[in-house]
Amino acid sequence: MNGNRGKMDEKKIQKLEKQGRGTGVLSEYIPWITTQDFNSFGLTTRTMGWKTKRIHHFFSNNELNYFYSLEWCDRVIDIREQFPLNREDTWSLAAEKGIKHPTNNVDGMPYTMTTDFLITVEFPEGKKEYARTVKPSDELKKMRVMEKFEIERSYWTQRNIDWGIVTEKEISQGLAANMEWLYSSYNNDMLFPSPIFQSYVDKMKKYILTSTMSIVETTDLFDHELNLQDGTGLSILMYLISHKQVMVDITIPIQTHLLVCDVLKFE
Repeated sequence: MNGNRGKMDEKKIQKLEKQGRGTGVLSEYIPWITTQDFNSFGLTTRTMGWKTKRIHHFFSNNELNYFYSLEWCDRVIDIREQFPLNREDTWSLAAEKGIKHPTNNVDGMPYTMTTDFLITVEFPEGKKEYARTVKPSDELKKMRVMEKFEIERSYWTQRNIDWGIVTEKEISQGLAANMEWLYSSYNNDMLFPSPIFQSYVDKMKKYILTSTMSIVETTDLFDHELNLQDGTGLSILMYLISHKQVMVDITIPIQTHLLVCDVLKFE
């Protein structure tokens, strides 16, 4: 990523600012950098947000998996990825600490640093923001990485916003696997007219409550008895799980060959 951002000269930065990059909230937020900006950059992912109703942009599996954990957390109400830091402030902080500020490779000017996630969390007493940067744990051994993190940490400390580093060690791989499986099912209610879909949802809940079979046997029976296309029952169940109308331990990979009573439960 740094190599690609190093190509951002002053003209490019001004263009992004005019586009409103790094501004807005929820569906109106525009990330400072997007996957389209760097077509040649390794692993990139775009996905529609459950909470924000907009496309999110990620540049690593760790970023995507951390995003999944934020999506699953009920208290998280907004997720802003690739959030830009004010260049004048980061430049001043770097000079104050004797750290070389990141610069672009074109004209040597400082480029705009970003924080991977700015998260809004709602508590009974009000909303609070958290800044989180995502990095593989082995990268934390590198002096230059930690120098740039010190600029970032100080930036958010000045704003009284909690900042922290997230590595793959802090991300539940079970949750990530389940969310990858469930994620596209969130809008499965769009597959049928609303009254019909709701009737299927109500029936599926009854099947689950009374089933003594495995998950896949139960959903297959649902399809057979209601004369539905194969896989419809499973897609409805996945919708129910993603909306937390049927509960699971999200940190344990969901295995459909297991008994319904061992995996699924209602609140």
